[in-house]
Amino acid sequence: MSNSTTRTTSTPATPAIGRFGIDDVRPQISGRTLPSKAVVGEVVPIFALVWREGHDAVAATLELMQPDGEQFSVHMQQEVYRPDYVHAVFVPDSPGLWRFRVDAWSDVMATWRNAVTKKFDAGQGAAELANDIAHGIELFDAAAAQTPEPDRAVLERARRALADDTLPLDDRLRPGLGEEVVEVLDAYPLRELVTRGPVCDILVERREALVNSWYELFPRSTGGVDAVGNPVHGTWETTAKALDRVAAMGFDTVYFPPIHPIGTENRKGRNNALVIEDGDVGSPWAVGSADGGHDAFHPELGGEAEFLAMKVHADELGLEIALDFALQAAPDHPWAAEHPEFFTVLDDGTIAYAENPPKKYQDIYPINFDNAPEALYEEIYRVLMYWVNLGITTFRVDNPHTKPVNFWHWLIAKVHETHPEVIFLAEAFTRPPRMYGLSKAGFSQSYTHFTWKTTKAELTDFAQLLVDVSDVSRPNLFVNTPDILHASLQTGGRAAFAVRATLAATMSPLWGVYSGFELYEHEPVHQGSEEYLDSEKYELRPRDFAAALERGDSLEPYIALLNTIRRENPALQQLRQIRFHEVSNDQIIAYSKVDAISGNAVLVVINLDPTATQEAMLRVDAEAIGLNPGESFPVHDLVTGADYTWSTDNYVRLAPESNVAHIFRLPDVIAQRRENLAFRRISDHDYRP
Repeated sequence: MSNSTTRTTSTPATPAIGRFGIDDVRPQISGRTLPSKAVVGEVVPIFALVWREGHDAVAATLELMQPDGEQFSVHMQQEVYRPDYVHAVFVPDSPGLWRFRVDAWSDVMATWRNAVTKKFDAGQGAAELANDIAHGIELFDAAAAQTPEPDRAVLERARRALADDTLPLDDRLRPGLGEEVVEVLDAYPLRELVTRGPVCDILVERREALVNSWYELFPRSTGGVDAVGNPVHGTWETTAKALDRVAAMGFDTVYFPPIHPIGTENRKGRNNALVIEDGDVGSPWAVGSADGGHDAFHPELGGEAEFLAMKVHADELGLEIALDFALQAAPDHPWAAEHPEFFTVLDDGTIAYAENPPKKYQDIYPINFDNAPEALYEEIYRVLMYWVNLGITTFRVDNPHTKPVNFWHWLIAKVHETHPEVIFLAEAFTRPPRMYGLSKAGFSQSYTHFTWKTTKAELTDFAQLLVDVSDVSRPNLFVNTPDILHASLQTGGRAAFAVRATLAATMSPLWGVYSGFELYEHEPVHQGSEEYLDSEKYELRPRDFAAALERGDSLEPYIALLNTIRRENPALQQLRQIRFHEVSNDQIIAYSKVDAISGNAVLVVINLDPTATQEAMLRVDAEAIGLNPGESFPVHDLVTGADYTWSTDNYVRLAPESNVAHIFRLPDVIAQRRENLAFRRISDHDYRP
């Protein structure tokens, strides 16, 4: 037996390591197996770590491919906060699948400029720089040859000066080292040893997938009361009338819980009671009865014609209708009889109902996605497309984290084959891997844990996480839901509602309100519960919004103001950048946002204590808002209309009985500073999906 070892080597067709290093390319999701996300009009930052051997300069170009196949290039800049990183931005102007690649290359012009500058500064003369000058003439010839007019003339002038040995050395070098030449070379770089990076995908959706305000209402509760004060079941006609108020508050989307027939078998009574009384309407999430299933209308609301008439009115108001897509069934849903294979059938022949011990949901059958997936998938797709073909392009999906993620990936992709404009919101209050997994699978938006973030530290960490995962997840910050009445709203008084609305409306370009929030509804079913007393999930809840508004007992005007501020300030319409500012009081939080396109800048200051006046010194991070440290600047309070002159350190005082927040419009960021403010700081602690 031989002790020798024979080694064999092979050269791969495509080397794993290129001439230059191109690492940590972002955005990149799951090793480039899934696309990252953006919307039309969004500033999308691209990052990469680019490096090479030795001391010669290395640079990078962003190569972009539009959905229609057109390609263009963007010269990437050195990252401000860390050496070797480069960045660029692009703003997609059409939906579809965009692709990008970061190419690294030897920047011979930058290498030449650096060497000549150092030698000249060291006192070397024309004789010592003769070889550098000759090389520079060759480089300018090559650069000019690939540059169109009129920019070519800039390079030719620099070349002529460099070659004119009758000029003093300073005059020969100065044109070739000037900013005008640098700007031309940024646009038309002279690239050598080009190394191509990996191709990454970005799925661009319509803008409403990112910039949107939601309002949730139950159509069945819009019927008002009869002559003796008993609730009357709403119809599509009464729902249409209710939309006028929603539009007046400035909302973009109105979301309806399930509008289908409600099961009668095992129907739940008021406050989730097991025993029902005459007139109990049941939970709309118990979908299906003898009147039909997921593709049917609740008979008391009206049919398809009435629904479409209501939708026409919504369209006229500029409101988009979002429907609930709840994949579960009541015991008397047609599927239970026609497709028992869609459920889990127990040994005794009965179908298993939903349980979340100790809670039991006898009125709901969960779907089993593994028994007959082919038939089930096609049936669900058929149902969904019924609503899409009626003109519904937004769906709030109930509990998607309890269904297989590969199913959602299949369904959303199949819908987008013919209707890429459809938006899916994931109602998934669950662990982060599941939430982000659903986002990667195709959900356009996601509910978050915002409701439970109340302290300054919690909110700061939460907001930074939203930025860190913005390549894959878009957070919709609902202040409340029919299931979630947080303790802060139960005990914080009316100012707590204004505080939560301000946070939600300014921290994310997506936020939502469930009906009744504007009336300060705050009573739980019992102490320690987040369920509403007399929950609208189980009974009709007509509300007299007009009377409350007339007596000054409504948050409607402030909500309308928040939506106006959001609409008029592009800084509040972006997700990828937020900066927090130092405040001497932990009960006051301050953060700013800047829009890299318009330069619009906003500073939000909020009293997190709804029960007491709080005051503090606020130190503005001038760099974060594009200002010079120490300089004074005007601020305009968009809440009160007041104007102030601020500087680095400022006194603030917020009394909840009069005003819980300042939302300051800052001076627009000057153009040359916008680009750097568009980028989040890279750190070793970034979440990388």
